[in-house]
Amino acid sequence: MAHLLGGRATDQSLHHFISESTWDWTPVRQALAQYLVPRLPVAAWVVQNMVIRKAGQHSVGVDRKFVPAAGRVLNAQQAIGVWAASGSRSSPVNWGLHLPQGWIEDAPRRSRASIPDNAELETLADRAAKLCVELVSDWAMPVRPVVFDSRLMDVTTIVDRLGRRGIPFVTRIDASVPLTVTDPALTGHRGSTVMQAAEIIRAAKGTSQPVRRREPGPGGALRPGRLAHVAVKYHAGRTGLRRACGARQMVLLGLADINAPDSPQLWLTDMLKVHPAVLLKLCALLDRVEYDFDEVAKNVGIEDYAGRSFDGWHRHVTLASAAHAVSVLTSAHGTFAAGGTG
Repeated sequence: MAHLLGGRATDQSLHHFISESTWDWTPVRQALAQYLVPRLPVAAWVVQNMVIRKAGQHSVGVDRKFVPAAGRVLNAQQAIGVWAASGSRSSPVNWGLHLPQGWIEDAPRRSRASIPDNAELETLADRAAKLCVELVSDWAMPVRPVVFDSRLMDVTTIVDRLGRRGIPFVTRIDASVPLTVTDPALTGHRGSTVMQAAEIIRAAKGTSQPVRRREPGPGGALRPGRLAHVAVKYHAGRTGLRRACGARQMVLLGLADINAPDSPQLWLTDMLKVHPAVLLKLCALLDRVEYDFDEVAKNVGIEDYAGRSFDGWHRHVTLASAAHAVSVLTSAHGTFAAGGTG
């Protein structure tokens, strides 16, 4: 953008503004979140994983890691974003960069990348939980459900920390998660018997209801499917899960596409009194964010920071998040126009 507007000198000035200046990105992100809350309007806070491929080893946080979406090991940075989302559009408001052990424990490396002294080793789930709690506790944002994919991180950590703050959640889970059925509709399976999530949804197949969900994007098609919902508890025999929510009732959702009835998406939530149709809309926000990431965030350069410093990375994604917000709020359909320059 700077090169197009003012040539190389402006380009260098913008690079300095991002990588070398001292402005604090946190109040900028907080102001952006405050601005978006009434304008989207925000139905949920969605946690999204971002993997940024890198060629070298000097960009802050870069490491060799297995990326499930790619099916192989990549040289990449990994970050967690929290997005403000509605059914028709979404925009990122807060970010955390994952720092592997090799970056945390290497003092010269930390110094070269200007990693702050208070940065410590933490999991993706730790960082995601902190970002979500920060929105409500420190930024005074309204409490909204947090939607995330726990197949990519430890569900216990996030559920525990959100529960302490009274923040509800909806999370996609793995088929093998052990649960205990408490739903009176499944009389033959109630009690202390532990079952995998996929087994429970298969047992509840006869109680499922037809649903339709719209794909994200302009003119998104309606996809028919079936939705089952079952009252459950986490398996009380797993120590970590008992600590997080052993006494808390949950609802297990099974969403099966009409063309793949035997491979349903599995979701878990602590929102017991919310109608399944509303929960289904919240589940769809993961797809909403993924679509907007591909169509808008990439076009405004969210992955394109060329510097090496921790502070510079955070300032870059902050400015890119603001550009993303401008794009979705000014577009008639809430999506970035094809062929845009970002």
